[in-house]
Amino acid sequence: MANQTLGLKQHIYNYLLSVSLHEPEILTQLRQQTAQHSQARMQIAPEQGQFMALLVQLMRAKKTLDIGVFTGYSALVIALALPQEGKVVACDVSEEYTAIARDWWQKAGVTDKIDLHIAPALETLDQLLAAGDAGTFDFAFIDADKRNYDGYYERSLQLVRPGGLIVIDNVLWSGRVADSQVQDNRTNRMRAFNQKLHQDLRITLSLLPIADGLMLALKHP
Repeated sequence: MANQTLGLKQHIYNYLLSVSLHEPEILTQLRQQTAQHSQARMQIAPEQGQFMALLVQLMRAKKTLDIGVFTGYSALVIALALPQEGKVVACDVSEEYTAIARDWWQKAGVTDKIDLHIAPALETLDQLLAAGDAGTFDFAFIDADKRNYDGYYERSLQLVRPGGLIVIDNVLWSGRVADSQVQDNRTNRMRAFNQKLHQDLRITLSLLPIADGLMLALKHP
């Protein structure tokens, strides 16, 4: 995992942020607090969050999924980008991590936009499908446990509308997917997932080298 874009020398990365990042102060504060957390590597990069917010605004999205909340940065950056009536359905299993998220969402004044489900995400997604929410979401962000990426993807593909976008984090896996000498189970699982999406005729695909690799999957009509 990486909380800044891979492969850039530090001075180039610093310059990139200096001329492109417009991060609201509330997000900066949340990111700085999360940097002190023992699992800080799970934090998404600020340039990644800003890019996702731009996508949401370009799509004029109103209903979104956030699969994997941690301390709440990704849900907050999307909630801030949504219109007043917008909604983020957020999925996580940790009361501990999401307690931090709830605090920052309240400070930012977006608690009414975020519907947090504390349960295994596959269960939450299946409940949404059972409730008739298929094809009603504009945007989904997947950044949770990697062993369930395929399940999250398949359910998200049902939940987003035609023309909706699924964004998937960590697909470059700190570069390990590109190293044939790395053959552990998690890396091989990520390789297989990437290959599946590359061959999936249900989507238009683009893998961007932002942060730890960001896969964009646009659902075909």
